[in-house]
Amino acid sequence: MDFASFVGIITGLFLIVSAIFLGSSDMSIFVNIPGMMIVIGGTIAATLVTFQFKDTVSALRASIIIFTQDKQNPQAMIATMLQLTKVARREGLIALSRVEADSPFLKRALTMASDASDETYIRNTLQADIDSLKMRHYVVQDVFKKMGTYAPAFGMLGTLIGLIQMLSQLDNPDTIGPSMAVALLTTFYGSLLATVFFQPIAGKLKARTILEIQTLEIIRDGTVSLLGSNNYLAVYERLSSYVPAHQRKPAGIGE
Repeated sequence: MDFASFVGIITGLFLIVSAIFLGSSDMSIFVNIPGMMIVIGGTIAATLVTFQFKDTVSALRASIIIFTQDKQNPQAMIATMLQLTKVARREGLIALSRVEADSPFLKRALTMASDASDETYIRNTLQADIDSLKMRHYVVQDVFKKMGTYAPAFGMLGTLIGLIQMLSQLDNPDTIGPSMAVALLTTFYGSLLATVFFQPIAGKLKARTILEIQTLEIIRDGTVSLLGSNNYLAVYERLSSYVPAHQRKPAGIGE
């Protein structure tokens, strides 16, 4: 589990609720069902209008992945490709077809390498897969970005509705204060959803995408390097450029 995401959301909610509780012992004044309906329902409706239903569902699934799966580790993939370099050097490229791989992308790359496919063909094919993944992930990220825009907008819409209702009852001054508070609640709901959930999730998905693309590029370049040369140090130097210098393991690791 990605505890950073889990702890971040829980901490944010805890601090906001604590601040509300310290300022008022009556938590019920922050509950307004019509306001929630406007913000949540309006945000969902606008999102479904903007995106295909399957893209919206994919985005919701991706948000669960944030909490249930560890992020990609480019350094671990570099170590894997270096091990495959030694396999290819000892047993030949054909041995790569027998390597078990959890990643379908890696398995496909090794299959093409074991078939002695053209270097340009392998690079272009794998790059097409990477580009396709970028587009799919971009749509998922954009769903949450748009939701982060729609929620405050519907919050303001709910506030305007509340103000109109309040102004229609100006002949009763006792209702102005409570009515204003209720009107502002929808803006609060919209801002809360956008800043605590939608925008952070979009940012986290973007960070995950960057790491996943980096890992796939390591596989792509590592596979191409296997065709050109099985030299361990040459492959290491090529792939280590994907990680910061202070995180690189010495070339002799695993020898």
